[in-house]
Amino acid sequence: MSDSMNSSGIDTGVPDVTRTLDSSGPGTATQHEHPDSSSGLATTVVKSWKAPIGFAVFTLIALVLFVILGRDGDSTFSLSADSDLIQLPDITVAARLTGIVVTVLMAVITVVAFLRVRADRRVPLWLTALLGVLFLFAFLTWVDAGASLPVQVPGLLVGTVSLSVPLIFGAMGGVISERVGVVNVAIEGQLLGGAFVAAVVASITQQPLLGLVAAAIAGAAVSFVLAAFAIKYLVDQVIVGVVLNVLVIGLTNFLYSQVLSKNAELLNSPPRFDRINIPILSEIPIIGPTLFRQTIIVYLMYIAVAAVYFALFHTKWGLRVRAVGEHPQAADTVGINVNSTRFWNVLLAGAITGFGGAYFTLGSVGAFNKEMTAGAGYIALAAVIFGQWDPIRATLAALLFGFASNLQNALGIIGSPVPSEFMLMLPYLLTIFAVAGLVGRSRGPAASGRPYIKS
Repeated sequence: MSDSMNSSGIDTGVPDVTRTLDSSGPGTATQHEHPDSSSGLATTVVKSWKAPIGFAVFTLIALVLFVILGRDGDSTFSLSADSDLIQLPDITVAARLTGIVVTVLMAVITVVAFLRVRADRRVPLWLTALLGVLFLFAFLTWVDAGASLPVQVPGLLVGTVSLSVPLIFGAMGGVISERVGVVNVAIEGQLLGGAFVAAVVASITQQPLLGLVAAAIAGAAVSFVLAAFAIKYLVDQVIVGVVLNVLVIGLTNFLYSQVLSKNAELLNSPPRFDRINIPILSEIPIIGPTLFRQTIIVYLMYIAVAAVYFALFHTKWGLRVRAVGEHPQAADTVGINVNSTRFWNVLLAGAITGFGGAYFTLGSVGAFNKEMTAGAGYIALAAVIFGQWDPIRATLAALLFGFASNLQNALGIIGSPVPSEFMLMLPYLLTIFAVAGLVGRSRGPAASGRPYIKS
């Protein structure tokens, strides 16, 4: 039987091939065919050169920045704060020597990546992470060379977590919504609505917990509009999301100017959550100050990530959600109400995102300001895509974007030779690079963005 014949003997006109895809990193893809010895059929193997090409670009940047333009002097890294129970000694390294060593190691990693792809093997995620950590360490060393102030590692990490909290809550809402088949572009509006309502309710009641609950309700309310138009009236989901973002921005700006700013003491002076130190865990060097000296919203974030991951992949609810997002017609045939499942889970996603909005006013800033989310919802959506619609990976992606945002603040204190304008662009450049370059062929849920009409 020829390769163009399918199993039923019908000539399809298309060779019967098996396609394998390696989407482990940035670059381009090439393909070749080789016979399958067990079946005699041709197998198309697609090689992804994204990772090695991306590694090579970063290695070239390291060569120019850390070797050719290397800076003399020592760099110091402080691993403990004065208030820590356990004190770790500072680490001092020679900037130029560190740059040379790191560049060589990065070149080795790049060669290994090329050899693995050439041998039709995937580039493991840990290799990408290792190259990123090496580059970051060399960059911080290069920036701090000869500076009078050391790099405060605990402060850098604490700031990263703080800036990542809204992104992580937004990413969890985005993962749930898209897994159930609805594209959630309205994360920005859900965050901003949650921040506004949390500030008003907490200011009036002087109870931050009530403000937190109100933020969840506000996020769910924005999601209700998204679900109603996208699921009931079959309006394009992306258009509804964008319109909702613009609507919430305009509405909150109007109310801030006409109501909050004129009576700020009553309506825009919310009490902030106090930090809660977890006994013993909070005294672990580096990790303790970063993870276990936080507010209740951050601890809720830990619970949310674990709960979403477990529920999505280890419960009946998660199986139904993923079935509706991948193949709604098949889910319908086994008795799952597709549109009802989508509707209630989009509301759940909005409520979770609303917690992230509350962090702006109850955990970070302490008052509502115009457009205070500053595009965090779009970065959270990028984290969903970068994390391949997986809660854990999306969380790591959000932390990466949070770190990029915090890095500009840390380098400004140290006295970075990098222009401040570039550092302000860094989080958004990283977002574009991650979505357009690193993700590449990543595939979301098959039915995401497609309304379901019961036949």
